[in-house]
Order: sequence, then C-alpha cells, then structure tokens
Amino acid sequence: MGSESKSFDFFKEIGLASSNIGSYVNGQWKASGSTVTSVNPSNNQTIAEVTEATLQDYEEGLQACSEAAKTWMTIPAPKRGEIVRQIGEALRAKLDPLGRLVSLEMGKILAEGIGEVQEIIDMCDYAVGLSRQLNGSIIPSERPDHMMFEVWNPLGIVGVITAFNFPCAVLGWNACIALVCGNCVVWKGAPTTPLITIAVTKLVAEVLEKNNLPGAIFTSFCGGADIGQAIAKDTRIPLVSFTGSTKVGLMVQQTVNERFGKCLLELSGNNAIIVMDDADIKLAVRSILFAAVGTAGQRCTTCRRLFLHESIYTNVLDQLVGLYKQVKIGNPLEKGTLVGPLHTRTSVENFQKGISGGKILTGGSVLESEGNFVQPTIVEISPDAPVVKEELFGPVLYVMKFQTLEEAIALNNSVPQGLSSSIFTQRPGTIFKWIGPRGSDCGIVNANIPTNGAEIGGAFGGEKATGGGREAGSDSWKQYMRRSTCTINYGSELPLAQGINFG
Repeated sequence: MGSESKSFDFFKEIGLASSNIGSYVNGQWKASGSTVTSVNPSNNQTIAEVTEATLQDYEEGLQACSEAAKTWMTIPAPKRGEIVRQIGEALRAKLDPLGRLVSLEMGKILAEGIGEVQEIIDMCDYAVGLSRQLNGSIIPSERPDHMMFEVWNPLGIVGVITAFNFPCAVLGWNACIALVCGNCVVWKGAPTTPLITIAVTKLVAEVLEKNNLPGAIFTSFCGGADIGQAIAKDTRIPLVSFTGSTKVGLMVQQTVNERFGKCLLELSGNNAIIVMDDADIKLAVRSILFAAVGTAGQRCTTCRRLFLHESIYTNVLDQLVGLYKQVKIGNPLEKGTLVGPLHTRTSVENFQKGISGGKILTGGSVLESEGNFVQPTIVEISPDAPVVKEELFGPVLYVMKFQTLEEAIALNNSVPQGLSSSIFTQRPGTIFKWIGPRGSDCGIVNANIPTNGAEIGGAFGGEKATGGGREAGSDSWKQYMRRSTCTINYGSELPLAQGINFG
C-alpha cells in the first residue's frame, strides 16, 4: 500500500489488505481475472490491488446462487428480516472504518462517507419491519362462494449494478429490500470502488456463515463491463437494478427487455432549484450551497440548475458567491473540508468542458495538486445552452433568471432528465401548483429543502431519461416480487364472471 500504509491501518478492521480477491462466489473468495488498482482521488496514488472476476467466476457464482435461491425463498419473511437485522448490526459495528473507506476511495468528505454507510444501516432497519408487512390485497369477488386475493412471491435473484458516487448506499436500497422479499442478490460494484464492494460483502458473508446459510445468497463481483453485460443477459436474473448514466442504462434496459426481464433504472439527474420572489433567502442560499457543492457535485440529485426570480436575482447571487469563496477544498478525511476531489481525472476534464458557454461568476479553476480538485463554480448562462441540457458530475451550478412561476416550471421541465427538483416560496398556492399535474415533472418534487439528501422512507427515483425506477421506501418493494391474483372457489357451483352462461 506504499508510503501511505500507516493511514490505512483501519483496513484490518474491515478485512482489507494490500492485495484483495474481488469476487465472492458460492461462499468463497475467489477470482481469476486481471489485477487492478484502487486509486485515491485525493492524490491519484494506489490504495490497494484487487483481482477481478472473470466470466467463468461469474458462471460459477450464478449456478450456486440459483441453488441458494431455492432455500432462501422458502424461509419465512420475518426470519429473512432477522438476517437483514444482523447485517445492519454488523455494519453498525464497523460504521467508522467503512465510512473512512468510502471517503478515501470515492472522495466524498468523511461526514458524507459515514452518512452513506448509515444509510445502509437505516435501510436494514426499514427492511426488518417490512419483512412483516409484505401484504397482498383481498378483493371482493362478484361470484358467490369465491375468494379473490393477491399473493406476493420472490422473483428468485436480483442483480444490482451500482455506481461510484454512492458505492454502498445504493446497494442497501436494493439488497435490503430484495433479501427480505426472498431474493438472492448478485452485486457488481463500481470498477473504481472495488474495496468498498469487498468490505461490505465480507460483513454480509460473515452474517450468512454465522447463521449456517448458503454464502451464495449474496454473491458479489468486482469487474468491468463484461460482468455487467452478463448480468443484463442472464435469464436466471428476473430483475436487474442499474444505477449509472442514461447512455449505459438504455443499453442495459434493451438487453434485459430482449429476454423479457424486468429493469429498475436510476439514471442521470439534471436537477433544478427555483427561488421565488417571496422565498426565505437565507434558507434558500444555505440549501443551494449544500445541493450544488455537497459530494463535490457528484450526487445524482445535485442541484445543477438554479432559477432565480428577477427581483431577488442579485441578492441571492451575491450571498451565494460569498459562501462559495469560503468553502474549504481539500483532503476529504480532514476536519473542516467541505469539498473533496472529483473521483477521476476524466471527471476533471468534464468539469472544464462544462464551465464553457457562459459567464463564470466564481470558481472555474482546476487546483494545482496531485489530486482531482476543482473549485466549486457558478456560471451565468442561457437556459438554451446545450451544456445545460446534460448532466455534469461536478460542482458546477448554472444560474438563470425568470419572471413568472409558469416560466420557471417550464424551464425546470425543459431537460431530458427528471429526477429531483425544489422550489423556495412561502405561498401555499405556489407549492400546490408546483407539486400538481402541471408542476414539476420529476420523481422528487420538494419545497423549501435542497434537491438532494432524500430520506429512505420515500420511493427514490425519477422520470423521463432518469429511467422511471423507484428504490428504497414506500411501495418500492413490489418491484422485487411477483404478484399472483388468486381466486378460490369454496362452493359446489361454477358461476362465471361477467354473468356468462356456458352450457
């Protein structure tokens, strides 16, 4: 692990070393692929090495997972919930070192790294309760002596492909629900965050082993596009959850649809905040700062577009620019840092492209360092500029002015993506127009809070090019099960529906 090995002493607590095996197959750690390096985005130095999975490793894993599914789906849901509860406890015991690992390998600040692990723990808690509430409806039958109702059963295996920006939380949104619903999980983590994939899998594996359950209930792979493509093509995996770009998500969806599988997509976001003339400016400015700068602008719910009413335009911008200049950029593990590095050098190049075409009000520079550090940037720009229509993963905020609510809503809805949105106003009528049928067309529609930082209790996801998937809370669990409508005749006659008399 090089000269920085002393700062990685916490690796021992979560089962990591300088060289690691990157796939968990049939209850064993084994991988026969190439060796890759995990890179620290703060200095672009190697953290550790990981041996990736091959397609042969994948096939061995899926065969074992298919067998394990026969056992797991027959265990009562509350008992499955108990296993997920234990997984939550295992994560809670390692909250700090796991959070440090997320901060180190992904690049988000330590508070956000710990918060991400806490999100999986919260999902475990949520799923435990859900395991006793996988209820179906009882439906009145029009036929005498008949009972009609719904039964929910497991799908079998759920494939989960996650992205670098939330390398373990998104797994939690999917896996916790999938497991209590009776499914085995096949996880392919992001190629650039393999250590997080390994560390989380080790904790899950320990819980399964302690309970004498097949390790193949939870199978994970570190690998490249070939593993992701195998998951998308595999008819043994009825549901594939994919988090990533719209471009790749569309390819995954087409592949899964060709085999009549189900797809749950969490794709690009191009989120907007609207600040009305009556808004609480202090509240709005604080919210915008977190929404646009948090995680160095690398959340799918990051605020990328800011629409300011013309009457408060200058006031809001002056306050926002002042706050931007106070933001501490640096090592995400150091206290006081608010903005860590971008995840890769490619991200830095995209940042430089994304600040063109408008007037830079603050920021706009790549910092001279070994790492991938950039200045949080505000760009005054036309809403018709092509760059405004695209998702940029970086701390770049495009600001525009408007005159009427209708104009602001139209601007919010004018991009291909439809994940998150928020409005700042104190008028109830404006809020209800905003959340109504002619308001925001996004999956997340907020008022007087940022676009990011969603709670797990609600369904998370978006519309249009964001993919239409829903994860975490509400009734998202229904996507991880198959529904049967059952009609039972407990009488001796055979009345037919719709009053049909057949012979």
